[in-house]
Amino acid sequence: MEYINHIGSVVFEIINASKNTPDFNFDLAIKCAFLHDTIEDTDYPIEDLEKEYGKEVKEGVLALTKNTELEKEHQMTDSLNRIKLKPKEIWAVKMADRICNLYAPPYFWKEAKKEKYLEEAKIIYEHLKDGNDYLAKRLSEKIEAYKNK
Repeated sequence: MEYINHIGSVVFEIINASKNTPDFNFDLAIKCAFLHDTIEDTDYPIEDLEKEYGKEVKEGVLALTKNTELEKEHQMTDSLNRIKLKPKEIWAVKMADRICNLYAPPYFWKEAKKEKYLEEAKIIYEHLKDGNDYLAKRLSEKIEAYKNK
């Protein structure tokens, strides 16, 4: 159920962003929002993404997916670099994803893990803030609120 809630939350962030962003490719953004965790969290074949949703959606989802062949500490930077080569709607999905992941951290997370997660959010913000003003503002606010949790 958590997974469905998360996907729905990301989708709603994208819907709101689309209402506040001129020239926003809603079709691309909403499909990538629904599918952004598909490769990481399911066995759904990458090839089927292109067959069902088109090349641009497949490439967007791939950019949003961490490359697990890399060392963990390089995965986020690699993903952000790939995202920045894609349309701004893909940037928006990544910001929306992190906004939704900045709700209260699980009670069992140690302080070091919370701090690392916060630092990752700041890196995402710095890399992608120019992609969507509305979501950049939302992400910045969530980062500030997360500091106090």
